Amino acid sequence: MATTHLAILPADALNAPLGLSSGSQTPSRFLRLPHPRTGVPSLFLPYSLQNERDAILEVQAVSPANPRSWFVGQEVVADGKLLVMTPVDPAFLLIPILQSVYPENGDQGMFRPEDEIFEDAAANLEETSTASAAQDPSLLVSKDDVMRFTSLRCCQPALKRICDVKEITEEITVYRFSPEKTVAYLRTKVERLSTPETTELSRTLIRNLAKDGLMEDGREELLKVGRIRAACDLVAQYTPHGIRNLLLASYDFAPLDAYFKSIADENAAMAVEKPAKSKPAPKAAATDKKRKSGASQGVEKLKKVNTEGMAKLSTFFTKKVPG
Repeated sequence: MATTHLAILPADALNAPLGLSSGSQTPSRFLRLPHPRTGVPSLFLPYSLQNERDAILEVQAVSPANPRSWFVGQEVVADGKLLVMTPVDPAFLLIPILQSVYPENGDQGMFRPEDEIFEDAAANLEETSTASAAQDPSLLVSKDDVMRFTSLRCCQPALKRICDVKEITEEITVYRFSPEKTVAYLRTKVERLSTPETTELSRTLIRNLAKDGLMEDGREELLKVGRIRAACDLVAQYTPHGIRNLLLASYDFAPLDAYFKSIADENAAMAVEKPAKSKPAPKAAATDKKRKSGASQGVEKLKKVNTEGMAKLSTFFTKKVPG
C-alpha cells in the first residue's frame, strides 16, 4: 500500500507528469545529490515542463514538533509532515559535482568533454559517500543519480554558465569549471534579488533593514549596500563556502561594515555610561552629611539656652515627701 504525503509544488509542476503515482509511465524519480551548500546528500525531483524543458525541484520535509495528522477529503493522513518542493537552478547543483573533479588548490585543471567530466564526478561522489552510507544508507550519492541529473536538458545551458567553454570541432566541445565565471553568474542573481521591488516582497528582510537603521533618511547608499549583502546571504544558501567567500569578496562592503562598527561602538559606550550614572553612593553620603550637620546644630543651640532656675528633669520622677 502506497504511503500518502502532503506536498506543495509549483503550479507548472502540478500539471507535469512527475511519475510519482503507481499508474504513471513517466520514469521521473527522486534523485539524491550533494546539496550545493553543505554537500550533504539531499532529495531532488526532476520533471518536464509543457514546453519540453527540464527542471528540477528541491524536496524539503517540514515536520511538526508534536504528532499531527492531515485530513484530506474523507481520508486521514497519519504522517503530519509537509513536503515542500521548490524549483532550484541546476547550476547550483552542478557546482559541487564539478568541484569533485577539479582541484581546489588554485589549479584551473584541464578542458575535458562533458560526458568524461560527469562520469568521473559520478564515480568520485559515489566513492567518497560509500563510507558514510555504511552507517546511514541515505547518505549515499549513487553514480546513477548523478548521471540521471547531468543527462537532463537543463544541465547543458547551466554548464556553460559556470564553465569556460572551447569548441574544438563542430562535434567536440570541452569544458573547464571556472570559479570566476561562477561568481559572475551569481552576481547576476544578486543584482536581481537586491532590487527594491524584490526586497519589498520579504517582510523579514524589510524588518531587518529597518532594525539596522538603514531605511532612515540620508542612508540611501548604505541601504543599497545592505540590500546587496542580504541578497548575497540568500544566494549563499546554495553555494559552497569557498564560492560564497569569492562572491562576498567581489563587493565592497567597507562602508556598511564601518556603519555597523560605529553602531556597536556607540552601544558599548552607552553600556559603560549607564552604571556610572546610576551610582547612588555620592548622593547618599551627602544626605548623611547633611543629617549629621543638622543634628549638631540643634545640640549647639540647646547648649546656649539659659537653664538657671529651671528644675532638673529628674525631679519630675522622684517621690514627693509628705509635709
